[in-house]
Amino acid sequence: MKKFLIVLLALALVIGLAACNKTVDPVEDNNPPITTPPDPPPGDPVDPSPADEFHIGICTLGLDQSEDEYRGAEAMVAKYGKVEDGGMVKWVVLPANFSDEQELVISLISGLADDPLMKAVLVNQGVQGTAAGFQKIKEKRDDIILLTNMPQDDPEVMSKVATVIVDSDNVLRGYYDIVRAKKMGATTFVHMSFPRHMGVYVLARRRAIYEEVCKDLGVEFVFETVPDPTTGDLGAAGAQQKVRDDMPRLVEKYGKDAVFFTTNTALHEPIINRVVELGALFVDTDDLSPVCGFPGALALDLTAQEGDWPAIVKKIEEDVVAKGASGRVGCWPFSYTFASSTVLFELAKDMVSGNTSGNVQNDIIAAYQAATPGCEWVTGIFTYPDGKKLNNYFLLTMDTWIFGEGYSGVMTEPVPEKYLLLDADIEE
Repeated sequence: MKKFLIVLLALALVIGLAACNKTVDPVEDNNPPITTPPDPPPGDPVDPSPADEFHIGICTLGLDQSEDEYRGAEAMVAKYGKVEDGGMVKWVVLPANFSDEQELVISLISGLADDPLMKAVLVNQGVQGTAAGFQKIKEKRDDIILLTNMPQDDPEVMSKVATVIVDSDNVLRGYYDIVRAKKMGATTFVHMSFPRHMGVYVLARRRAIYEEVCKDLGVEFVFETVPDPTTGDLGAAGAQQKVRDDMPRLVEKYGKDAVFFTTNTALHEPIINRVVELGALFVDTDDLSPVCGFPGALALDLTAQEGDWPAIVKKIEEDVVAKGASGRVGCWPFSYTFASSTVLFELAKDMVSGNTSGNVQNDIIAAYQAATPGCEWVTGIFTYPDGKKLNNYFLLTMDTWIFGEGYSGVMTEPVPEKYLLLDADIEE
């Protein structure tokens, strides 16, 4: 056995040296190479102990596309090390234009199962194609645990192939966001999105709830179609500029007591910038993070506060209040997507190791609370309006922090049942 192991180690060394000198074929400019991300900055010492036992794959979008989940994966690499360096983590960055590169998305996700030591795969966010990638993994290996956050594929389809799903509770947000907006003095709720997002069931269902709650609370609901930064002709930068240019007209049209809300990450920055500048209202980011849009919108350097979410919120709050927007702008005080990369990775590790309580929902809520000290999370099970539940699909939410005032405090009241029964009207 010892001789066998020595031969294996020698062979691995030879292969590794050969791989280092291998010439990589060039790729076309419109399809940049998708590789393992760069080494993270120095952090806590890598814990190498589990690396001999199993690997965990994590897929995220790139740094420019969705920074928080990327940084969360980076933290796991810093803690457990890359597979390539003898660690536990195999990290893959998905293409920014994922909706037009579905074959590549599916291939990158499913390819993780080719590693014989792979025991769990996490995709954060679960972009379109994640369900198909998971299905291919299941066809290769039925022993791999599959986890995802914020899936964009059909909920029921995803539920059939994933082990654990987590997502922001868009049903509860559909009610509480409007209650918060009303409390902030809103007379109009401007929902800014585009057909691709309105074809996502959970977003379409939340929109339906927004509309109904607005009607009941005396807040006007309006929908403004904006360019799609991912698949639109303008691209991300062009879409941002178009929204920035349109905001003065929209604020004049709907008034300063209008709340402006968007479903897209890239569009938060121009909207927040104009809201603070023009004196309108902003109840929350869709991506549920204090660094989603705020640093760029307010020209803030948060380098010194990086990773310290309370310090980040404090610095943003000081700037918002100084600009006269106290009580008129809000956000979540921790990053949900950053926490999801770290929490789901640790959960996957515990599941592989058999170190869970046996109650996944309790484990999830405990893990999120531990990752966000001082915050209380509410979790539930994904339930369709007809009462059908997806028992491996867990929904999470917490209260919004209103700059200059603190938590909104609206989540102490239960959501009326009528809103829980509303279904989505999917746009074709």
